[in-house]
Amino acid sequence: MATAISLAFSLDPQSHHNYHHHFHHNTNFSSHKASIFTQKGSFPFLISSNSHTPNLIIPLSTSQSSSSSSSIETPLQTGKFLTNQELEKLEFLEKYRYFQELGSGVLWVRVMREEEMDVTVWLLAESFAESMLMPKGYVKFLAYLVKQYMIERRAMMPHTATLLGFYKENGEDSDLQLAGTVEVCFDKRGANANPPTPTPPKNSPYICNMTVDKLLRRRGIGWHLLKASEELISQMSSSREVYLHCRMIDTAPLNMYRKAGYTIVETNNLFILLTLQRRKHLMCKVLPDSESPFEVDQSTSSIDT
Repeated sequence: MATAISLAFSLDPQSHHNYHHHFHHNTNFSSHKASIFTQKGSFPFLISSNSHTPNLIIPLSTSQSSSSSSSIETPLQTGKFLTNQELEKLEFLEKYRYFQELGSGVLWVRVMREEEMDVTVWLLAESFAESMLMPKGYVKFLAYLVKQYMIERRAMMPHTATLLGFYKENGEDSDLQLAGTVEVCFDKRGANANPPTPTPPKNSPYICNMTVDKLLRRRGIGWHLLKASEELISQMSSSREVYLHCRMIDTAPLNMYRKAGYTIVETNNLFILLTLQRRKHLMCKVLPDSESPFEVDQSTSSIDT
């Protein structure tokens, strides 16, 4: 089980800047399931988008990253350039794997691929609508907004990344399913432009938008999405302080974060209720020191699926 960390979504035009229209008009959000094949030709798997209720961050604008000198172009960021170090980090993200055997099955976690964006968008949009008690008719509209956000966030890699967890239940006939997702920001250039309050430091890693399929809860998937996020942060960021948000009413996620070592550093006051938002805790954990990821053998942290 897991929920997303916090909410920063508003339709008030005074609350957000205009967002960029990068929507792919051929996207079909009407299907709740989609078959997606791995790029390396391993095996096909069915992705289920039945979702667990999150509290989603959907800022309508994101911070823009700039590049420094000695840069080379990458096809994953059309019109943008990456430095040599950024390109190394991007290649590391593409190879990153987290594997965990659970009691009822196995879990793989890796960075979202471009062709998996639509089912991930639908997973988040359904979860957000459920969390806000919104009619199902709003899901497609929310999916449109989430799609804008995710396109912009993907363009900011390697300063941020969206992780997907794939779960396969024990048994030869079981399908590999999309079990959940989580977003990780590694540094200031990957920070959300409009983070929720209390505001986390923009130069510190930040975990958000975590959700787990509602049919796959209580299996430890949320816990391992959190652990995978922390592991990746320790390899991608020089900062050891990791932040996340948790709504006060979400007692189960709050207990999970506390068990994982997160402590409450600030809570927004009662006035936030006037904006029709729930009160939230800002929580922080200090990760143990580790070696620079690019000075160690990266293959020890990667497992190919």
